[in-house]
Amino acid sequence: MPEHHRTTPPDPSGLRGDCESCFALCCVAPAFSASVDFAIDKRAGQACPNLAPDFRCGIHARLRGDGFRGCTVYDCFGAGQKVSQVTFGGRDWRSSPTTARRMFQIFSIMRDLHELLWYLTEAQRLTPASALRDELARALDDTERLTGDGPDVLAGLDVAAHRRDVNTLLVRASERVRAGVPHRDHRGADLIGARLAGADLRAANLRGALLIGADLRGADLGLADLTGADLRDADLRGADLTAGIFLTQSQLDAARGDARTGLPRSLSRPAHW
Repeated sequence: MPEHHRTTPPDPSGLRGDCESCFALCCVAPAFSASVDFAIDKRAGQACPNLAPDFRCGIHARLRGDGFRGCTVYDCFGAGQKVSQVTFGGRDWRSSPTTARRMFQIFSIMRDLHELLWYLTEAQRLTPASALRDELARALDDTERLTGDGPDVLAGLDVAAHRRDVNTLLVRASERVRAGVPHRDHRGADLIGARLAGADLRAANLRGALLIGADLRGADLGLADLTGADLRDADLRGADLTAGIFLTQSQLDAARGDARTGLPRSLSRPAHW
């Protein structure tokens, strides 16, 4: 009997953070250090001092002004509500402290899986009729199945190995989308503060590139692969990212832009631009 795989991507709402359905896991589980992104040091598993008893942020409306810019660009891809309401069945870490450490561990794993779901869904959208269709559907099904496992199974999952397998497929999807367009290979390049205003970066491979503070004003990034590119403080004013691929909302939120910056229809213009 032939295998049947998903022909339509998962509901995108499940890959966006829903803070109302989460127990503020991103405010507790990760560690961060005092920097331009965070005003204080915080250990992993330690609740942020700004977290209120109702799991809401006490300074949410002024996070940037109070030195917590990193919080405004974080994206759990919907992992928070999945762990809170599905994996742990609505039990929060405050009322069930014995599960807290395991919950924080699983949140990190689930976040990785949900991020992969987002990229696979995007790859399906970009290559709807390609020879990769079945492989992408199979990888999407496998990854979504993993998100439904219980805490003990998830804790033993080799996420790095699964990510490597999926990434190989995503690279192939990217190459297919960009095929036939002359492009530059800047994969993993150190382009911190680079002067790239007006640059022709169409179909460029910018996977994992460090573009912190780069001047990309007026640059053409059509079909550029931006998977994992660090765009913190990059100047995107007037840049064209309309057809950029694998660009996430959190990458935009970390950058600077204006009303002239061309964006993919699926993403929103950050409020601080």
